Amino acid sequence: MRVVSLVPSLTEAVAVTLPGVLVGATDWCTHPPGLDVPRVGGTKYPDLERVLALRPDLVLLNVEENRRVDADALTAAGVPVRVTYPRTVPEALAELADLLAALGAAEEPAWLRTARRAWADPPRLTPARRAVVPVWRRPWVVLGSDTFAGDVLRRLGVRNAYDGHPERYPRPDLAALREAGPELVVLPDEPYRFTATDGPEAFPGTPCALLSGRHLTWYGPSLAEAPAVLADQLARPVTHPA
Repeated sequence: MRVVSLVPSLTEAVAVTLPGVLVGATDWCTHPPGLDVPRVGGTKYPDLERVLALRPDLVLLNVEENRRVDADALTAAGVPVRVTYPRTVPEALAELADLLAALGAAEEPAWLRTARRAWADPPRLTPARRAVVPVWRRPWVVLGSDTFAGDVLRRLGVRNAYDGHPERYPRPDLAALREAGPELVVLPDEPYRFTATDGPEAFPGTPCALLSGRHLTWYGPSLAEAPAVLADQLARPVTHPA
């Protein structure tokens, strides 16, 4: 089996579970560290000629990270694709198990079993906090309804103020975000790299939790440690002076 992954979290899952199966990945596939496979460009604009030159038996894609036009082009070229789209933690765990089994894993890897246990009873904020969760600024984009990251946060005691929004990634302006009355602002370091000096100043007086975007949005080996990592970061917010 020769697999090209256009999804960073799946790249990590395949690389650590089935060494030698992965023959190509995107420039954004940073895990596992030291991964030595040919690179095929970005997730949104992969170099399809490079992908085809690797003679893959399967290309891995995700609805949010990759474009339908690229999936269609690969299919038209006769290359099988597998498209993932988990919106909850249980869906992610199930899709990972199915994928790895399909690629030849004789049993579930230890990291996946650990992730199941970790998410069976994750640590939670007590009491739960009402939050806004920006994932981009200029313009501001926040988590809305039906997202994987939103489900992760809900299981950790974070109530997304935009969870009932009809859009999955609304674009309210800053005034609307402040008027939403958040008790907490969750600022991940990807896709936009929020930091202690880039983000909290927009919400003076409101605690801001700086989170690992990989642990919040990736569904792969990082799921095993995500509950502990994210719970610790949620418990240590920073507050810009009002």
